[in-house]
Amino acid sequence: MVTAAVTPRLNALIIGCGNIAGGFDHDAPPGSWPLTHAGAMSRHGGFHLSACVEPDTRKRAAFAERWNVAQAWPSLAEAGSKADRFDVISVCSPTAAHAQDLEAAMALAPRLVFCEKPLTPDLERSRALVRAFSEAGIALAVNHTRRWAPDVLRLRDELAAGHWGEVRSVSATYNKGVLNNGGHLIDLLHLLLGPLDVVWAGPPRHDFWPDDPSIAAVLLTRGGAVIQLATAHAADYALFELQLVTSRGVVVMESGGLGWRMREAADSAQFSGYRALGEAQARPGEYRQAMLAAATNVYEHLTRGQPLASTGASALQAQEVCEKIRQKSQELFS
Repeated sequence: MVTAAVTPRLNALIIGCGNIAGGFDHDAPPGSWPLTHAGAMSRHGGFHLSACVEPDTRKRAAFAERWNVAQAWPSLAEAGSKADRFDVISVCSPTAAHAQDLEAAMALAPRLVFCEKPLTPDLERSRALVRAFSEAGIALAVNHTRRWAPDVLRLRDELAAGHWGEVRSVSATYNKGVLNNGGHLIDLLHLLLGPLDVVWAGPPRHDFWPDDPSIAAVLLTRGGAVIQLATAHAADYALFELQLVTSRGVVVMESGGLGWRMREAADSAQFSGYRALGEAQARPGEYRQAMLAAATNVYEHLTRGQPLASTGASALQAQEVCEKIRQKSQELFS
């Protein structure tokens, strides 16, 4: 476990003081895994959270008190010349505000910006911002959280090493928007399986966001494996699950990564000459470890040059596939 003795300490600013900024950890039991930017920075110990920006007075005051933030502003414009030089700026504002907040963050010339996904709702705007950050020499990390989850990284390595053999097919289910939650799923599939092509898309289902419907789709890996993307309805319950059927068994991710089930193939005990799947081996997921791992990756990138696990470039690849799904859906059902 990383401790508060880590040096040097990086000066940090958080823009937006909602749940992912710190709210999910507001009343967390001592010793629990942090689920937020502020929680992860605090637990890591290598960051000094010196400032926050939030237009809502109540949220701003509660956040500043909970995380011992000395400077709390309603906007960066009001901070003016009082703003410090920040090593890290986290953008945790609503998606609609990301573009303006990313531009404001870039103007402060930090060493790194850590942005919630998606970068922006508009693909061309996202592309322009990724290009601008690169030209400015400012690192850009994007919170596709599962890229930091230890169990997901082990599965990626097992697939690459051939432990599971050939990937035959994939099925997955999500809700709450093809860009907002579907983007997480597409990014996870990119991490595990590489580039994807969009073959078909279903009709839009507006289950949460008015401008970001959930859309079923059929995708294809470069190796020829078919991926079926199904949708649930966000009004019922949250759902984010994945099943990979391979030549050596079946891997299932449940509850967004909070649990896994693995079934490996072996010679059948009942029928000679046949192979069958064994009993499911349930494993707890390590998704809760991801935010602390993300903070560690950001810290190691800035202090030791470690590559970032999730970047503006990788986020763009996911958003491009999401946009193709939306376009295909419009072609077929508008």
